[in-house]
Amino acid sequence: MVALDPRIHPFRPELAAAHLKGQVQAKAFVEGLRYAVIDPVADMRRSPTSDAPLETQALLGDHAVVYEMTDEGWAWGQLESDGYVGWLAANALGMPGPAATHKIAVPRTLVFPGPDIKLPPVTALPFGAAITVVRQDERFAVTAAGWHLPVVHLAPAKSREGDFVAVAKTFLHAPYLWGGKSILGIDCSGLVQVALQAAGLPCPRDSDMQELALGTPSTLNALRRGDLVFWKGHVAIARDSETLLHANAHHMRVALEPVAIAVARIQAAGSPVTSVKRL
Repeated sequence: MVALDPRIHPFRPELAAAHLKGQVQAKAFVEGLRYAVIDPVADMRRSPTSDAPLETQALLGDHAVVYEMTDEGWAWGQLESDGYVGWLAANALGMPGPAATHKIAVPRTLVFPGPDIKLPPVTALPFGAAITVVRQDERFAVTAAGWHLPVVHLAPAKSREGDFVAVAKTFLHAPYLWGGKSILGIDCSGLVQVALQAAGLPCPRDSDMQELALGTPSTLNALRRGDLVFWKGHVAIARDSETLLHANAHHMRVALEPVAIAVARIQAAGSPVTSVKRL
């Protein structure tokens, strides 16, 4: 059998997706059920415990195919947006509803229970979260649940950003969080994925996947805006020929850094640049 990557193929020794029968070994094969993410941000973990390592995050409006629900309140499944596999809290999922009409187009927006910004917000939504608007006026878009969101913070669900680097820059100073995908915490490959998906470009989740799947080879000497610079386990976005934008554990935030300094610093830690990719 060809070895499949368990990060993007739903199989474990105990259980696997039915469509993988004959490709992997498992005690049981099941058909999945499609669910929608109903929390603003839902953590996907490596194992079904709240203290397990964070693998990635799903955003409101994402969908997942779930293959197992445990009595302890965990769901094991695969995200539709990027194919990532892991464990989500079952209460972060619900039945799919009408197709999304809009998405959040700012790093973070507040949701009000009525048409008044003086009301206490009921929640906050991250960039890229998808919602279904049932009506709107000049100031607020309203969902079926009665959520009121500022119209100026929304974009049509099918709209595409023209400059993914500009999208990534809106996350400047966001704290570094391994597996994170929102302004409250984001990692290097999460930043690349969120920005590229906003521009309508498919993007895998992890940096090694991105290095294999994205762009064509280039060089540091020819670096230009939008190029991706890869190290083992890390990726940065070129803001221009002399500056990188990346979420990193050195600054513990999304930071702008001169290319020469970043390359020298990371190489001194034992990781030379492995490739430069041009999209």
